[in-house]
Amino acid sequence: MRHAPQPGPADVWPGRPEPLGARFGPGPDAVEGTNFALWAGGADAVELCLFDDAGHETRHRLTELTHEIWHGFLPGVRPGQRYGYRVHGPWDPLAGDRWNPAKLLLDPYARAVDGEFDGTPAEVYGHDRDHPAADLADTLRDARDSAPFVPKGVVVPDLKTPPPAAPRPRTDWADSVIYELHVRGFTMRHPGVPPELRGTYAGLGHPAAIEHLTRLGVTAVELLPVHQFAHDGRLVRRGLRNYWGYDSIGYFAPHAGYSASGTRGEQIGEFRAMVDALHEAGIEIILDVVYNHTAEGGEQGPTLSLRGIDNAGYYRLAADPRHYTDYTGCGNTLHVVRPHVLRLITDSLRYWVTEMGVDGFRFDLAAALARAMHDVDMLSPFLAVIAQDPVLRRVKLIAEPWDVGSGGYQVGAFPPLWTEWNDRYRDTVRDYWRGALPELGDLGYRLSGSSDLYAGSGRRPYASVNFVTAHDGFTLRDLVTYERKRNEANGEDNRDGSDDNRSWNCGVEGPTDDPGVAALRRRQQRNLLTTLLLSTGVPMLLAGDELGRTQAGNNNAYCQDNEVGWLDWASAEDPEWRPLLDLTRRLIRLRHDHPVLRRRAFFSGRRHGPAGLRDLGWFTADGREMTEADWSAPSATLGMFLSGRDIPGRDPAGRPIVDDSFLLLLHAGPEPLDFPLPGPPWASAYRLLVDTAREDQDLAPHTTHPGGGTLRLQDHSAQLLRAE
Repeated sequence: MRHAPQPGPADVWPGRPEPLGARFGPGPDAVEGTNFALWAGGADAVELCLFDDAGHETRHRLTELTHEIWHGFLPGVRPGQRYGYRVHGPWDPLAGDRWNPAKLLLDPYARAVDGEFDGTPAEVYGHDRDHPAADLADTLRDARDSAPFVPKGVVVPDLKTPPPAAPRPRTDWADSVIYELHVRGFTMRHPGVPPELRGTYAGLGHPAAIEHLTRLGVTAVELLPVHQFAHDGRLVRRGLRNYWGYDSIGYFAPHAGYSASGTRGEQIGEFRAMVDALHEAGIEIILDVVYNHTAEGGEQGPTLSLRGIDNAGYYRLAADPRHYTDYTGCGNTLHVVRPHVLRLITDSLRYWVTEMGVDGFRFDLAAALARAMHDVDMLSPFLAVIAQDPVLRRVKLIAEPWDVGSGGYQVGAFPPLWTEWNDRYRDTVRDYWRGALPELGDLGYRLSGSSDLYAGSGRRPYASVNFVTAHDGFTLRDLVTYERKRNEANGEDNRDGSDDNRSWNCGVEGPTDDPGVAALRRRQQRNLLTTLLLSTGVPMLLAGDELGRTQAGNNNAYCQDNEVGWLDWASAEDPEWRPLLDLTRRLIRLRHDHPVLRRRAFFSGRRHGPAGLRDLGWFTADGREMTEADWSAPSATLGMFLSGRDIPGRDPAGRPIVDDSFLLLLHAGPEPLDFPLPGPPWASAYRLLVDTAREDQDLAPHTTHPGGGTLRLQDHSAQLLRAE
């Protein structure tokens, strides 16, 4: 190829409107350079701005406009070049127009970003925040240049996908165990990860980090947001950060702050190497993605990208167009019904699958994406496009099935292809073990896959992602230690975070030296993990729960990029917490080894076979099979018999699936109980496999108990027995 000189203002060639973004490669006459294309539907003019290493800016007017896409080819512009846009148009917030060429804008399709935004400089706001008339401030345009204070896009070469280090694991939903983690928080204190790699993609891909995941037995990691995000100025002024990352500003770019190798495109290769390392270990990568809103916030927020490109074209505006329709609680909502917004999202999703190698997505506030004009609509353009897309319909799709708008709670309503975070599972299981006993019918549904939510639409038990804890809320240890949140460190006078924690402190609020309370708390954690990992559906663990991780009662650590939010790996070898880790591994291994614990179809409850056994049996505290009347009453004790003889479906070779049968006993009562074990035809004897009353399961006597006899259950305990 011929290498052209660095272009001047008159050296912009027409270029192409497709693909969007900055694409390096050969242009006309095989001249090497970069094609730039930006959708800016209502703009009057677009300037491409290039920056050298000293920050000096060169502007190039894009004169070509095709189907609302401004485009041009610049010979000689190579990978590593930093760039942004200035977009011209009317300034009239009362009509929804917020063009301001004084503000440098990030390309929505930038595949790498250099620099970060911390929200503090006044220059990054499109409106005059300093005007004395507060009610007019956001209607007056600010003329100060924002370029020195905002991140820039980086030109990168087209990815030439190498042969993968390992094929995608392609784990079936029914076989999945998800582990929700934060790239930075998981690795920052890991003693086996080299200091220079901690907090980075390379750190998560390091053998020491992966070893914990493989020994634990999880099949997928769900990463908190890794799209390029911005920091909130109000947090920065308090000495805090946007730790969780739920303020995306670049939907194609791996967050540069998690890169150990550089921010001029090197972060792409580092991310892909992490993906390859996890795939080599048999672990899938699911991204938590935030397409419902952006970091630009409400009308008082900064102008970083979409607001300055075409405010009314990208965002849902209110009846008064100066304001935004906010279904997210974050100030704005992307207008997903518009074709170019829908294209932005689906182009981004496909890029992360086909180029970056990820295996699925968890959609934050997915109900906001499913809104058509206003109401949530399961036939909305977004869901329809996903359902027919040949790439996206084949990956794992998880909905957080709610938003903060009217009618936004949609648990159980998403269509086939989708799984959902099941907060009804979380609440019911928490209530049961804290002693606020739900009706047994509700508990039974949650333990057996939530057929009341998912069976009616033809979905399977794995439509339910079961969880007891997640990043948002108490950790498992804090759930049994605190009844009141302790969020003062967030700087919001403890007003932030949920007040509905459904937690129980076991009699003492906060840390205690009382050995009885400490033992009960450890037992409660074992109870909750045992319930989660033996329930039908897809279990999701919060990283660190298996290690007894605490956030000291903070149930909203979104801004705690410090020891509060990071995992403390010292507890992995602490004699107090090592048994919890061992139990978690044991339960995941049991789940992996026994298909009856990861069913692909709902239980029928009907009697089968010559013995007339049900595929699922339920028993009261006195050993009787449950009746309809029993289901409507609360109880501290429940027995659940899972028959391995009546598993529907066949294995990949067409053979019937046959497994052991199990009896799970849950006892949340405050006193011990002698439970009558079901005798024949259920089982003639039972062998004890797990007893949460025991600190160390390796020391528990794996005794055999006759059917028809009784088994002592300690207060607040669970037992798993195999039918002999």
